[in-house]
Amino acid sequence: MDNFVTTAPKKIGDILLDMGHITMPQLHDALEYQRQKKGRIGWILVALGYINRIQLYKCLAVHYGLEFRRDTTNIEREIDKSLLSNMKHEEVIEYQTLPCRKENDSIIVLTAYPNSSAAGSFIKERFKVSEIWQVVITDLDLTRITEALYRDEILDKSIYGLFYRKPEESAYSVFSKKQVIFSGMISLFVLHWIYFGVLSLLIFLNLVIQGFYTIAVLFKLIVSLSGVKSEIEKPVTDDEVKSLKDDEMPVYTVLVPVYKEPEVIGILMDALKKMDYPQNKLDIILLLEEDDRETFEAAKNNKPPGNWRFLIVPTCQPKTKPKACNYGLFFSRGKYLVIYDAEDVPEPDQLKKAVVVFKKGGKDYICYQGALNYFNKDENTLTKLFTLEYSYWYDYLLPGLDRLKLVIPLGGTSNHFDTEKLKKLGGWDPFNTTEDADLGVRAYAEGYKVGVVNATTFEEANSRLGNFIRQRSRWIKGYMQTFLVYSRHPVKLIRVVGFKGWVSFNLFIGGTPFVSLVNPITWSVFFVWLLTKTEIIEPIFPPEVLYLSMFNLLFGNFLGIYLNMVAVFKRKYYTLLPFAYLNPIYWFLQSIASYKSLYQLFSKPFYWEKTQHGITKHRFGNAA
Repeated sequence: MDNFVTTAPKKIGDILLDMGHITMPQLHDALEYQRQKKGRIGWILVALGYINRIQLYKCLAVHYGLEFRRDTTNIEREIDKSLLSNMKHEEVIEYQTLPCRKENDSIIVLTAYPNSSAAGSFIKERFKVSEIWQVVITDLDLTRITEALYRDEILDKSIYGLFYRKPEESAYSVFSKKQVIFSGMISLFVLHWIYFGVLSLLIFLNLVIQGFYTIAVLFKLIVSLSGVKSEIEKPVTDDEVKSLKDDEMPVYTVLVPVYKEPEVIGILMDALKKMDYPQNKLDIILLLEEDDRETFEAAKNNKPPGNWRFLIVPTCQPKTKPKACNYGLFFSRGKYLVIYDAEDVPEPDQLKKAVVVFKKGGKDYICYQGALNYFNKDENTLTKLFTLEYSYWYDYLLPGLDRLKLVIPLGGTSNHFDTEKLKKLGGWDPFNTTEDADLGVRAYAEGYKVGVVNATTFEEANSRLGNFIRQRSRWIKGYMQTFLVYSRHPVKLIRVVGFKGWVSFNLFIGGTPFVSLVNPITWSVFFVWLLTKTEIIEPIFPPEVLYLSMFNLLFGNFLGIYLNMVAVFKRKYYTLLPFAYLNPIYWFLQSIASYKSLYQLFSKPFYWEKTQHGITKHRFGNAA
């Protein structure tokens, strides 16, 4: 027979009282919390900070009359490794149960979820036994043992999972063979054209550039006007949030990938403690690199509650945020999942708003992007320009894309996923340095939908120029990678996302680096003419090209400045209005980053330019 409990055992609260781990007032607090929000009393006590994990699992062992063990080193030695071939690490995590030894018609298992009938049925069926003997260990010990036993397999899938699944959707290969051949043919054609008539080539290139500019300007105007309409239509209302019942809230996983950020990790930890979401239903995973002892110690010193887990990501190449997120995805327990960076301060009701939009959106939606903004917007000119860009991008441009049902490039944080769909999609691409935008495009390419949710996360804007160039060059390199990946099969992409979705992809994903690379060239031509009045460039500006270029110069720059002015109104950042006129300088900085991106695309395509956080003197408090 099994050692599963079938009779009514002594209550958890009473056992903890007998052990002296809690007081009667603490038990009453936990029971009141349970009455209002539901959930298991043991995990509520952990979430409230009244007991720790070890005390909880010792209590569970007593509750079910089972053995409790903590000697993970000895336990690991006792495990029959041959049994692991019959159970995937995903199944170990799902059932919180690991096979240890099999003896005739019975099996000994390690469990962090004792007396689970689902796990019991699964183990009996998989290992063809009639008896199961449970040994209780903590969930963190189970995770550590699972990591040790399945380390190579988990790491391999974290890095190459998408490549194995669909290599054409991975940036592992920068250029496909067809793209190399096509580029070679174009180069030969251009060389041939140069030989027979360089002037006609320059006129043609000028026409193409100016024509692209015009289309991009008009498209941006259409999307922005659609985004302005969304300002009066909220995807989630306050009443809808209030109508949610805490006992109906699903488990929500929060992934926090960090590296060398001990100065700022406490910001997010404090913010997550204040989230308006049942703490016993938050599954928070801090993803740390093996060589980052400083952030690990800083996180421990902030005394995280019991719903936090620390995962150590093995050091190997590529050393990127998406690889860490894939590693954490394997251990995620939530129905939904969100990414936050170490310096983020999400609005307290953000997770509840995400739950609402998932309920309203339907089964085709895989992700909802929250808005990003900055809490140090007034620090210097660079942070003000950064804030203008983000306010426009997340408050108007992305909502406009959402209203028009076009491809939405995700941001690096505050994107809320349906966890099951995310796993089916293959997670993130560790070889793409803008893994978020890539994932947004891949979701559309696989037939999923991406939307926006009216909730904001505040973070730190770059206040130093060198740091800005590093960050922006990584983003633009990722856009280049994403454009190359999804240009491998353009006909297939058109079939899935439609013609207007394909146009949107080319204008935003391909157009962003293209415009940034071309801008310095067109500006140089204009300034040379303005300063010298030279006639040498007149032949490449026949009337039709000249009219287009004048339209782009006047209307394009006006529109860029005007849209950044509009961006201040939703959040009432009126003091930033004059800085909208400095946008051309901001575009020039982005062009510098773009040329760095182009160089790195060939020299070190997977290199992750680390953005330094915690350099601002400002702290969150006045951003909202």
